[in-house]
Amino acid sequence: MKPSVAPFVLAAILVPTLALAGPAEDKGLEIAKEADRRDTGFANTTADMVMILRNKRGQESKRELEIRTLEVDGDGDKSMTVFHTPRDVRGTALLTYSHGVKPDEQWLYLPALRRVKRIASNNKSGPFMGSEFAYEDLSSQEVEKYKYKYIKDDEIKGIDCFLIERYPVDKDSGYTKQQVWLDKDEYRVRKIDYYDRKGELLKTLTPSKYGKFLGKYWRAHKMKMVNHQTGKSTELTWSNYKFKTGLRDGDFTRTRLTQVL
Repeated sequence: MKPSVAPFVLAAILVPTLALAGPAEDKGLEIAKEADRRDTGFANTTADMVMILRNKRGQESKRELEIRTLEVDGDGDKSMTVFHTPRDVRGTALLTYSHGVKPDEQWLYLPALRRVKRIASNNKSGPFMGSEFAYEDLSSQEVEKYKYKYIKDDEIKGIDCFLIERYPVDKDSGYTKQQVWLDKDEYRVRKIDYYDRKGELLKTLTPSKYGKFLGKYWRAHKMKMVNHQTGKSTELTWSNYKFKTGLRDGDFTRTRLTQVL
């Protein structure tokens, strides 16, 4: 599946076919493949984002970022996440090379230290810049990263959905499983529950306010990640989506990471 942010178009023809699928594992995989197929071909995107961090007492801090994404044929996407505010993190940037089966590659540039730090695979479950999003949440969600199982048809706020479970293949993942609700209409992610290494519910992601771009590609304008174990949350507001902006592979290098502003 491509980024959990991104999904999915036109399902009416496929739904009856899926209903006739065999084992739950096969049906879960087919749903994931269809969601991925519907988000293929966007080439590259840029978007602005406001990140609001809330602690369990409701105190807030705000950050402004830019996200750049490059679709890679035959592999996972590349992305660059750049902080613009507040001043103490301005210029901080995360470069991610997502992959299917092999571990993702990630580098974090810390301008105060003028240093590029590689994120080790066994640290991918750690929080990104104090948010409730882990480093692994920021990679594109390629189909090959998981094994799947169809659970049931369900509803989210009156919207008909498929509920599937996906189980990370990577032994360094911070999750044992994720429960994913995708609407039957457009295969957009409506909710994801993340379960920790003990198998307990850790956090919930809720995307909302979807918009359609280029007549095909769906993107959420709001996302909220709630950590049920700490009471903290992170809310993302996306704006100014642009597609096929001319980004190239050379815009996603470790050298470019230090020149983002």
